Amino acid sequence: MTNPLFYAKILLFGEYGIIEDSQGLTVPYSFYKGTLKFSESFSDFEVKSNAHLKKYSAYLQGLQLPEGFELDIDAFIKDIDNHLFFDSNIPQGYGVGSSGALVAAIFEKYSLKNYNPETISKDELKDLKKVFGLLESYFHGTSSGIDPLICYMNLPILIENRENVDKVSIPESMDGKKGAIFLIDSGMVGETGPMVQIFFEKMKTEGFRKTLKEEFIRYNNACIDAFLKKEMNPLFRNLKNLSVWAYEHFKPMIPESIYKIWKKGIDTNAYYLKLCGSGGGGYILGFTRDYEKAEKMLTGFNKEVIYRF
Repeated sequence: MTNPLFYAKILLFGEYGIIEDSQGLTVPYSFYKGTLKFSESFSDFEVKSNAHLKKYSAYLQGLQLPEGFELDIDAFIKDIDNHLFFDSNIPQGYGVGSSGALVAAIFEKYSLKNYNPETISKDELKDLKKVFGLLESYFHGTSSGIDPLICYMNLPILIENRENVDKVSIPESMDGKKGAIFLIDSGMVGETGPMVQIFFEKMKTEGFRKTLKEEFIRYNNACIDAFLKKEMNPLFRNLKNLSVWAYEHFKPMIPESIYKIWKKGIDTNAYYLKLCGSGGGGYILGFTRDYEKAEKMLTGFNKEVIYRF
């Protein structure tokens, strides 16, 4: 396959919780995508992307990958010298996996072994996740490897705990239905590193650790269970709990432009908002039983529907 496309990803549930062993559910998002190409026009974007790949190749040269997961770094460097770049419309700092798609594209093209997403075993998934964590650490300091794994597999993935992931089927999106999951553009870029740092600072407090484990993780896992079973009443009941909890405990991660509408959703029960990724900016996720009503209440914000039910 020449120039395969790698889609963005959306973490529907599990932000921060997966660091502490909660479940997570993540899906590919084909609106945004990227692919490796050779530059012809030498535009600013292409030249900058090529320079970034060059820096990344130096990092890869010093990386010891497990046996069976090695990359052909020499071929990668040769292609960079021939003006390779990553042609992508995935916004950076928006929580939709821009670095994940790049890592997946490089692994697919330069891995010495090919993997078939359709037949891959659970153990291989676990190993791949670890390798992708090493490959993506260059961009974030540390990485769980989940984002590149989703982009590489292009399938919904259930994160069972910190160690284990598995392919999962999600209920089909149904056009014309009233309910929706949607993205809201906060209008600002978020940086993963500082947000994760805030989270770890909070984790030093016993009270926060306790409420995260006893409340947040319980609501989060219940949302995943209800969503996969298509049980809307428990889903929205737990979504409200999750949204209230985040409003109280994840305030630093919620962009200021979103505070009021976050609270408005909770107060009116018209929609519920949650973080999409690490927060601080980028996209916010919304869930509603009546998108038309929610859309009117969210006038002035750019929104994208990603799923209908």
